[in-house]
Amino acid sequence: MPNDTTTPTTATDTLARRARMRRLKDRLANFVIGFGGVFVIVAIALIFFYLLFEVKPLFDDAKFEQARTFETQAPVAWADMDEYNSTGMRLAPDGEVQFFKVADGRVSGTQQLPLPEGTRIVSVQRGAITSGLVGVGLSNGQIIVFSPNYGVSYGADNAREITPELRFPYGETPLTLDRSGQPALHFALRGGEDDLKVLGLDSGRLVWAEFTEQQEAGAQEEGGLAFGLESAMDDSGMAKVFARSSAAAIDYPTKPVHGMVIGQDARWGYVLSGTGDLAVINLKAESGPVIYQQLSLVPGGTSVTALTALQGNVSLLVGDSRGHVSQWFLVRDVHSEIDRFTLQKIRSFRLGDAPVTVITPEVRRKGFLAGDEKGRIGYFFTTSERTIGIRQAGDAPIRALAISSRSEGVYVQSEKGAGFWGLHIEHPDISMKSAWGKVWYESYAAPEYTWQSTSGDNTFEGKLSLMPLTFGTLKAAFYAMLLAAPLAICGAMYTAVFMAPGLRRKVKPAIELMQALPTVILGFLAGLWLAPAIEANLPGIFSLLVVTPLVILLVGFAWVQLPREKRALIPDGWAPVVLILPILAAGWLSFELSRPIEIAFFGGDVRYWLEHSTGLAFDQRNALIVGLAMGFAVIAPIFSIAEDALFAVPRHLTNGSLALGATQWQTLMRVVLPTASPGIFSALMIGLGRAVGETMIVLMATGNTAVMDWNIFEGMRTLSANVAVEMGEAEVGSTHFRVLFLSALVLFVLTFVLNTVAEIVRARLRKKYGSL
Repeated sequence: MPNDTTTPTTATDTLARRARMRRLKDRLANFVIGFGGVFVIVAIALIFFYLLFEVKPLFDDAKFEQARTFETQAPVAWADMDEYNSTGMRLAPDGEVQFFKVADGRVSGTQQLPLPEGTRIVSVQRGAITSGLVGVGLSNGQIIVFSPNYGVSYGADNAREITPELRFPYGETPLTLDRSGQPALHFALRGGEDDLKVLGLDSGRLVWAEFTEQQEAGAQEEGGLAFGLESAMDDSGMAKVFARSSAAAIDYPTKPVHGMVIGQDARWGYVLSGTGDLAVINLKAESGPVIYQQLSLVPGGTSVTALTALQGNVSLLVGDSRGHVSQWFLVRDVHSEIDRFTLQKIRSFRLGDAPVTVITPEVRRKGFLAGDEKGRIGYFFTTSERTIGIRQAGDAPIRALAISSRSEGVYVQSEKGAGFWGLHIEHPDISMKSAWGKVWYESYAAPEYTWQSTSGDNTFEGKLSLMPLTFGTLKAAFYAMLLAAPLAICGAMYTAVFMAPGLRRKVKPAIELMQALPTVILGFLAGLWLAPAIEANLPGIFSLLVVTPLVILLVGFAWVQLPREKRALIPDGWAPVVLILPILAAGWLSFELSRPIEIAFFGGDVRYWLEHSTGLAFDQRNALIVGLAMGFAVIAPIFSIAEDALFAVPRHLTNGSLALGATQWQTLMRVVLPTASPGIFSALMIGLGRAVGETMIVLMATGNTAVMDWNIFEGMRTLSANVAVEMGEAEVGSTHFRVLFLSALVLFVLTFVLNTVAEIVRARLRKKYGSL
């Protein structure tokens, strides 16, 4: 009896214990699954916010504020400042150069320019901003050329000390430009290590003069064409002598000259006269310097008040009496059979409503400062067309501006005093327009979408448009889906509905196994084997598109003609196996006929025929290669998900349709496909997302050319491949670095939007067909 009473109790306890364990396991499983889901969401959010954190500085507002003011006792003709905003120089009309501390304006030293007795300074002209050369024009027609230098040393306490000085690369003795003794009011400089070229006036005529180095024993030569001093001695003790070796006269109309600029590589010269008439001079013409183009820079009633060159000396910056500053550069005529250029106005900036008095370009970027008669100063950037900031620096006209080479400070000299302005903007060269709109870059024939982030030239204009990369991403995905979507969906339809179960159990795992192939291997094979093979057999590839469907139709027709008892030898649902050998034979035949087709129809060279008969450029690594390789990689996930969705359609639906007399094809099209459409759409979107985010295949098989052309025979550069290629060489914190993060953010948002749209559409399709 005791056993009879305890046995049920023990069994009940066991069941209760098992129930508690089940509940514990359920709670643990729910917690783990929930934690995993939350962790994924948090991880995605963290990635998004990290990308946003790296991108945000691109669009931060500039800090352009006055830090201090100080008095100057004499008018200033020229000013300069070191890269650390510590020490500056300013030139007085009497030739005294004052070295001063930027912190308080205190003069720390002076140096006198070697002006001949009885002369005075009548003009100051800068050379190329990157060269640092400054030319001083004298009242007797001579010029003195110097460059500011800031020696940097560190004391015992590791404090930085700046030692300013003037250097005279072409001698302290003035060089004679105008032999008639007329004041050297307007001239332009271009200096080299062994020569100095000057565009200026000599006896009222425009000349292109060259001073070259000669070796002479002796300290100084009369006439101001040579010099000798300790700093210009060579190792043998011989004084370096610069003499005017040539002076080509330029046939220029006799009218007052108001400004001159020498262009990049000293090929072009620009001479301003009148109120805004500009002459473009070809300084390297075979017959000697000659006027190439004449035009007016401003409309009637307006005059040019300031003229200088942008960093690199490709562009001119023109300030006028309306308060506008415009950028001009020479544009090549693409329709001309010869190299023909015209100077064109590219863009314009507005400083205010008063005449512009001074324009100073940046040393390392394509930005510039401008000041006007009403004391306004402005900082602008040409490539991004941004007006960074316009500030009021007083009510007196601005006479001189200097910006440190690091673009972190601005020295402003007006008629009533001077001031230092702090400047901080790390990425002025990027804007929504430059990232997504067409930009007219220097020396380009028209505005374009262009990506070219680096160059060996320090005057390079960065081209950071994301449009070619986004276009390349969509182009690669389009051609991949063009191949993968029809094959994967049609294959899934046949496998799920028509294929024998035994064959399906072999085919589906084999296709799903394709997902395990590393994409780097696919990209390697595509770039090094597939691309050369297709280039050598291009007619065969396209004949394959014709031959293969014909072979399939012929085999299908022959199959139908066979007696039923012959067809019964192959089990129902295994018929596709019959097509394997004919399809392989069709591929072999297409490649064998490739060369005869090329000779017969394309003159033996299909690439030449494409480029000259159709105008289509051909690159070995192109969109066709990407479509084949990436399409192969995308087929597997699309097929697997779509086949699962089709196979999961309830049997009572298909059986009911067949019972009502519908054929298998009608059942597939009208019952199975609508019911499985949410899953099929999800498969397509997942495949598209995979194609958009793919890196290694497009990196190795496209040629990575950032072009915008739907031509299937040209390559592209995608957002993901661009990040992979350039992130390693980008300077941390630079504009290039942050724009790469911006492209990653664009890719992130693009895939997020695709997945969100896919989920919304899938939910609606499920709601619509879920009741079946």
